[in-house]
Amino acid sequence: MKPTPIAAARPGVLSLTIKDKNALYAAYMPFVKGGGIFVPSGRTYKLGEEVFMLLTLMDSKEKIPVAGHVIWVTPPGAQGSRTSGIGIQFSEKDSGIARHKIEGILAGSLNSDRLTHTM
Repeated sequence: MKPTPIAAARPGVLSLTIKDKNALYAAYMPFVKGGGIFVPSGRTYKLGEEVFMLLTLMDSKEKIPVAGHVIWVTPPGAQGSRTSGIGIQFSEKDSGIARHKIEGILAGSLNSDRLTHTM
């Protein structure tokens, strides 16, 4: 199951809901310093662009505010039928809140060799 991007009310603010552990594993970028996440999007972003996101994980009602910047771009029509979107590196300003929650959910599966949206 793919993460569900939701159009935001304000430009530059993304909303991402990840409903299951497999989708979270495919979207999370543990190899990025401070953590990162892949967000499906058809919109064009530039590397280094600042973004703000509201992230909802699994069945939680909590929306985790995430500030970061674009470090990965998969354009529409990418090889291997990869999902178009962007990779966002979490900002140090967030004190690792999103990274800690994600890694808590994915404990034990972070070293798996399953394919993800990025690597």
